[in-house]
Amino acid sequence: MKEIRYGVIGTGMMGLEHINNVNAIDGAHVVAISDPDPQSRKFGRNTARLEDDMVFEDHRDLLAAGVCDAVVLVSPNHTHADIMEDILAYEDLHVMVEKPLATTVDECRRILAAAEGRKGIVWMGLEYRYKPPIQALIHEVSAGAVGNTKMVFIREHRFPFLPKVGDWNRFNRNTGGTLVEKCCHFFDLMALIAESTPVRVFGSGGQDVNHLDERYDGEVPDLLDNAYVVVEFENGIRAMLDLCMFAEGSRNEQELVVTGDVGKVESFVPEAVMRIGRRFERTVVEQPVSDDHVAYHGLHEGASYLEHVDFVNAIRNGTPAKVTLEDGLLAVAVGQAAHLSIDEGRPVMMSEVLGE
Repeated sequence: MKEIRYGVIGTGMMGLEHINNVNAIDGAHVVAISDPDPQSRKFGRNTARLEDDMVFEDHRDLLAAGVCDAVVLVSPNHTHADIMEDILAYEDLHVMVEKPLATTVDECRRILAAAEGRKGIVWMGLEYRYKPPIQALIHEVSAGAVGNTKMVFIREHRFPFLPKVGDWNRFNRNTGGTLVEKCCHFFDLMALIAESTPVRVFGSGGQDVNHLDERYDGEVPDLLDNAYVVVEFENGIRAMLDLCMFAEGSRNEQELVVTGDVGKVESFVPEAVMRIGRRFERTVVEQPVSDDHVAYHGLHEGASYLEHVDFVNAIRNGTPAKVTLEDGLLAVAVGQAAHLSIDEGRPVMMSEVLGE
């Protein structure tokens, strides 16, 4: 395959981000886009520099045109299950689906069922795995820098949810809830670092600051804007998320800390600094983190670029997806369990959410 021809389904902010990342990769190019919103189509057309005949209102027309080797799905969360079923019907087409995989575990399972037995690669878009400071932390932990991992801590202190077309992201019914929409990234990282299966989830959270003065057809948005979530893993590791979405006055948007019996590793984004501490020596070494292979940094410190490089290499080499639909389902399931824990004021076993 001399060039990987991409289609992008959904050309809002993240759709444009994917277009720019793909077009920065040697041997890959966006050749078609689709979006039902006229303004989004215009943005997508201009960003990808396409002729009008490669700009579609309906994703089904893009798929039927047969001009793509791979597609990226970047539509609103609540549309993923239906559109993925349409995409996966083309069994040779390679697919990357943006997080979250879907809004519920049941919808995720629909997608997994539709993907069974296909020839094309199906890649779960969880690009935070690819942020260079986070990759560096994972590498150090895997290399034994903390000894036996005991605790994982992730803090995200950031700005509120941005406006979207039609403000679809203001309601849990469309997003799956903040802990699915936004935090599936972090639950995925927890499982990746712990190298284990989550078994129990505790959550505490609320909507205390953001969107309370907004009205949509008389409805007030119902999105959580802060939460603590504790996740217990089968191997005894505990992980905690500290989320605040009214914390613009922060030096770093994300801070990750992994602690074991001999030391800890901390990583800071976007500061791009990692600290490695050793218990018994009582020393801390600080080092900057970067990746010289990133050709386009974009919105995620080069993570989306590195994600697409791996995706393109998998297509060329015929190798399996490094980030799977099962990874996507598990991340959604932890978020769903956390919401249930908050709603009912109790710990939730993952078996309740997964039906196992």
